[in-house]
Amino acid sequence: MTTAPQADELRRIHAFVSAFTRRQAARTVPFPGGFAALDDAYALSRGDNHVLVDGPTDPRTLPEVADQLLGHLPHRAVYVLDETTAAACAQPLAAAGYELSTVLLMRHTGPVPELGGAREVDLPALRGPLTESWRRFLPDEGDEVIRDLVERRTARRRGADDVRFLASHDEWGEVAAWGDLYLDPASGTAQIEDLVTAASHLRQGHAGVVLDTALRMAAEAGCTTVFLSALADDWPRHWYERRGFTPVGSVHCFERA
Repeated sequence: MTTAPQADELRRIHAFVSAFTRRQAARTVPFPGGFAALDDAYALSRGDNHVLVDGPTDPRTLPEVADQLLGHLPHRAVYVLDETTAAACAQPLAAAGYELSTVLLMRHTGPVPELGGAREVDLPALRGPLTESWRRFLPDEGDEVIRDLVERRTARRRGADDVRFLASHDEWGEVAAWGDLYLDPASGTAQIEDLVTAASHLRQGHAGVVLDTALRMAAEAGCTTVFLSALADDWPRHWYERRGFTPVGSVHCFERA
């Protein structure tokens, strides 16, 4: 059973996700219950071109709405924040060929780490490691897809007042792990996103260094609600749980090629 404080935390996180998505987008197109976030510069990135349902909507018309708003793209992606709304949308979207995956929203409830060790970097420092990691995760995708997934990080600078790219380096100065930190001190909310370790540096503690640094920076910025997202059926969620993160909600991701 969800408690009142947990419900308040989830509303704050949902509001952050909606606001970040709007600000990051090159343009938005509203419809009853949500909006399409679009960016032609990264047309092959679903994270930058999708429909976000963040309010009451008509589930029966949602597949048609997605076709209208995303018809210029080779994919369809519909993300739904509210659990009840997602349940109502599931059947119409499944009938239209969508597959569902669930992304957990996990809030940090553990102690703030005393130390960090990662430092802030910019996109040029990450471009090589990002390209290598995306080719590892998506070996069948072409160069255009990989390019959009790497370069889309530029748009994230628009998503919040304070956006930081963090990296842990090895003893030779090479980037070993990295992640994003989005800060909104006004609402006391921060998101940690896309925490990844280079294949050559797995199980060396670098991801923990980045995570600890992000948590420390968020605390120093006055953010008491710090969250991240993790696939419900993948192993990283358990690693995050061991590091003090607790699921408080989810985003339901309906996608179709």
